Amino acid sequence: MPNQVPTSASSAANDQLCINTLRTLAMDAVQKANSGHPGTPMALAPVGYTLWSRFLRYHPEHPDWPNRDRFVLSAGHASMLLYGLLHLAGVEEIDADGTKTGQPAISLDDIKQFRQMDSKTPGHPEYRYTTGVETTTGPLGQGCANSVGMAMAQRWLGSRFNRDDLKLFDYNVYVICGDGDMMEGVSSEAASMAGHLKLSNLCWIYDNNTISIEGHTELAFSEDVMTRFKGYGWNTLHVTDANDTEALAKAFEQFSQTHDAPTLIMVDSVIGYGAPNKQNTAAAHGEALGDDEIKLAKKAYGWDENSSFSVPEGAAHHLRDTLLAHHGERYEQWERQLQTLSEREPELAEQLRRMRAGEMPAGWEAELEAFDTDAKGLATRAAGGKVLNAFAKKIPWLLGGSADLSPSTKTNLTFDGAGSFSATEPGGRNLHFGIREHAMGAIANGLALCYIRPYTSTFLVFSDYMKPPIRLAAIMELPVVFVFTHDSIGVGEDGPTHQPIEHLTQLRATPGLLTLRPGDANETTQAWKIALAQTDRPSCIVLSRQPMATLDRERFASAEGVARGGYVLADSDNPQVILIATGSEVGLAVEAYEQLQAQGIPARVVSLPCWELFEEQDAGYREHVLPAAVTARVAIEQAGPLGWDRYVGATGAKVVMNSFGASAPIDKLQAKFGFTVDNVVKLAKEQIG
Repeated sequence: MPNQVPTSASSAANDQLCINTLRTLAMDAVQKANSGHPGTPMALAPVGYTLWSRFLRYHPEHPDWPNRDRFVLSAGHASMLLYGLLHLAGVEEIDADGTKTGQPAISLDDIKQFRQMDSKTPGHPEYRYTTGVETTTGPLGQGCANSVGMAMAQRWLGSRFNRDDLKLFDYNVYVICGDGDMMEGVSSEAASMAGHLKLSNLCWIYDNNTISIEGHTELAFSEDVMTRFKGYGWNTLHVTDANDTEALAKAFEQFSQTHDAPTLIMVDSVIGYGAPNKQNTAAAHGEALGDDEIKLAKKAYGWDENSSFSVPEGAAHHLRDTLLAHHGERYEQWERQLQTLSEREPELAEQLRRMRAGEMPAGWEAELEAFDTDAKGLATRAAGGKVLNAFAKKIPWLLGGSADLSPSTKTNLTFDGAGSFSATEPGGRNLHFGIREHAMGAIANGLALCYIRPYTSTFLVFSDYMKPPIRLAAIMELPVVFVFTHDSIGVGEDGPTHQPIEHLTQLRATPGLLTLRPGDANETTQAWKIALAQTDRPSCIVLSRQPMATLDRERFASAEGVARGGYVLADSDNPQVILIATGSEVGLAVEAYEQLQAQGIPARVVSLPCWELFEEQDAGYREHVLPAAVTARVAIEQAGPLGWDRYVGATGAKVVMNSFGASAPIDKLQAKFGFTVDNVVKLAKEQIG
């Protein structure tokens, strides 16, 4: 079947009717809400409609079809364009567990509730919230980078599941982005990587309307975007009029014929097209047009000026009928191919079923990596590398990599067959992101949106560069694993620029995110097990550069306590003081505990690797671990103090970092900042009084 859906003179009138319906719905919804962005949907209605009606492989009755083309609205403020398309396409709603509800994804009533509480049409598109939304966008550039992950996922899925006569995965990814996306650094990082990987299944449609909130983009933006993308290795095309649907179709067709590079289609548009007093102005960008201007715009479209939320009969079913006519058989053929795979290679088909369901392989955690007691021990980054490789052998769709730091983060998959993902080897499981932390996180989100279980890695201090994608992973409830090593002043001689202080606080403050800082090698095994078991939230695993003792689990409590977030590691009868620690400081707490015991002072050590999981435990368990009657407490963590009052109270002692670090050997730093046994013992005694 050709890539382009043929058109006829008889359908042209309905096509234009659909385009103008998209425009007027956007104007009316923003006006009713008295909030939103009408100008871009008005400008890009021909672009979105031409793509959906003539090129996008999509089945409105099966919006979760694994081989559907992905449509990403990176310019998320133009959400009414997407909602209008979903409405005209008659997309059917699917709930969180994959069940059809019998309701439309977006009804006309939903559009009338644009930007209102609990509506399916929030101000920016939200994944999991509205069927048909492929990813949560809003912060500009994120959708662009997500799309690179989606395109990479297609390449990997195709390499694993396609056969000479079976094409289960050959979808394309289309993105609408604007001037703001082009200005954001994350889109540049992502575009560079996409060009390097020659992702010819990726098409960005750049809305060159030259208007931003402050006015004309010439205020701050004068670069030659086309030349920049040519430098990235992209195929670049230019459509000089967003209303020229045939020129748009020709550009999309050229994209489909390009097999060695991603494509950028720059489309010149007029923001607020049709509104005579506000088109091509900043006023059309982010505010309601006003009743009078809307009437004038509708008049320009040949529309009933007094109508509101009008969907003419010719537009009501035209897009849905078109999609069903041209992709119904494609979907049925895909189902037949899946059945063929099931008959030929049932184990492989079962893998795909589990991937789609968010399930792990049977027995993936049956044999956990165990580490023997070792006073010298090893860094948790090193333990983490061993654990990751053990799990990855059993989870074929676990893949990821680092921002050029895998030798340091120990996250390279080293077993036979792992390989490296590249333009020529798309089945590789080691991803090389280059020094692009921001794009790395957003690309991982895109991979997770397409059935992959991704992980990323870098130093904890560089989580600063990854805050937006981590936050969006939490909002979207994506089980991405973010690995952060070099987690403290233990970095030593690299100095304060590389010694994270406030970063754990920032991660712990993110709703829906698990932050796990294991205290030895066996806690690291449990941390990875917990992270990979998640189905609806991301995790950060925070690991040390420096070696730390592998604790004797015959003498101390089992590391399985990590599953509850915090647990009693070492104890005495009727303890007088509780030492609470995470990560590398757990060993310090154990040493202090032993000295207190030797002095006849009963104490308890609590390892608290995951505050979020601990807070989810019932009150009885939390009281068991941290009994209210024992008020003498000392918190020990080589990070900032914020949050520790929750566990030690306002008067509890805190051995933490109240400043940035310094460049020195680790033992000198520990002495300078109080992370010594003597200091912890002294503070514990002071707490007892």
